[in-house]
Amino acid sequence: MTPLPDTVIRVENLEKRFGAFVAVRGVSFSVQKGEVFGFLGPNGSGKSTTIRMLCGLLTPTGGKGQVLGYDIVREAERIKEHIGYMSQKFSLYEDLTPLENLRFFLGIYDVPKNLWSERLEETLVTTGLKDVAHRLTAELPPGMKQRLALGCALLHKPPLLFLDEPTAGVDLLSRHRFWNFIKNLAAAGTTILVTTHYLDEARNCGRLILLGEGRIVAAGSPEEILSFASSSHPVTNLQEAFVYLMGRAKEEI
Repeated sequence: MTPLPDTVIRVENLEKRFGAFVAVRGVSFSVQKGEVFGFLGPNGSGKSTTIRMLCGLLTPTGGKGQVLGYDIVREAERIKEHIGYMSQKFSLYEDLTPLENLRFFLGIYDVPKNLWSERLEETLVTTGLKDVAHRLTAELPPGMKQRLALGCALLHKPPLLFLDEPTAGVDLLSRHRFWNFIKNLAAAGTTILVTTHYLDEARNCGRLILLGEGRIVAAGSPEEILSFASSSHPVTNLQEAFVYLMGRAKEEI
């Protein structure tokens, strides 16, 4: 792979239509290397659709973009080879153990077999799953399943990680541990794009985009978004800013 560009993601006027329905309309933004970049928005705002286009899983209806230097339309397969993706829905095999799941994904990602032992040990230790490596995945609590899914997404050491609602249904302590892990990944150079419904988690992102009705209604750091909302409406925190901006976006469509 060529050296990682400083701008890891760049999209211009990205659009996705499903028949007459416009899921994403004219979205433009960029993400820098090592950044934790957040997508916020209610259900149906276009967050997951945008991520699927960036991952090469959906073809845009309009606009253009690059991920890791690859064109999101012409080089979608190359993008898939170099990213990690963790879905909001637990998608591992519950009738396998964590160790068996990890081995399966090492094969899927075509990691050289001489690295398997090292990657397995490293992943089980960093995710804190070594003591439950031989239990059925179905028996694990949600927080451990979440860590296993993240571990599988990182086995091939991708420079870019997509997290789609990764903490949905996970308890507060597990969410806290998860975000500590994510911040350490970013500090080591991994670029992370994450969608979340939790406004308290947004504070962990360096920059955010608020999506409403398929378009960007605010962008910037959490502090900048709060300032933007408070310039036209009295708000005291990010949650109030989010509610106000989403409501205004709906009225403007």
